[in-house]
Amino acid sequence: MEESILRIFAQCIIRYFNTITGEPATMTAPFLGSSNEELSLDFSAVIGVSGNYRGNVFYTASREKLEQLLPLLGEHSPNETLCIELVGEMTNTYSGNAREELGGSFMISTPLLLQGKNQIVRPAPGIPCYILPIEWKGHQSRLLISLAKAETNSKYLPDTEGP
Repeated sequence: MEESILRIFAQCIIRYFNTITGEPATMTAPFLGSSNEELSLDFSAVIGVSGNYRGNVFYTASREKLEQLLPLLGEHSPNETLCIELVGEMTNTYSGNAREELGGSFMISTPLLLQGKNQIVRPAPGIPCYILPIEWKGHQSRLLISLAKAETNSKYLPDTEGP
């Protein structure tokens, strides 16, 4: 995957947190994930990508992080439903903002929402998965990016396994 893709997604994350919270999120260096790793936190969403790129974008966050973000969005009684909806919205926002940089041929699916820490994420077949660790107010989340230039217009959602 091109380094510029990681930079685009990192900028989207920084912009999101600056806009919503007024406080920056911090990110450590991205690293290459391995197949079948248990990387999910409490709530996750995955978006399939097709068009000029193929693969998927997976975002996972802790309950505590989402519960701290919800009041900033006007939701003062956080619950599981709001947390899972927020993780989907965040994934969609990151991917949609990346689409602005990558062009209209960067097609994204509706987020697939997942709950629970025991999700095993498999990147799109034959595509490396890079992990961007994100911290905000001491709370962790991760963005997993598995994208490659497309040879054909096909969409990939990762296989996931739950408990």
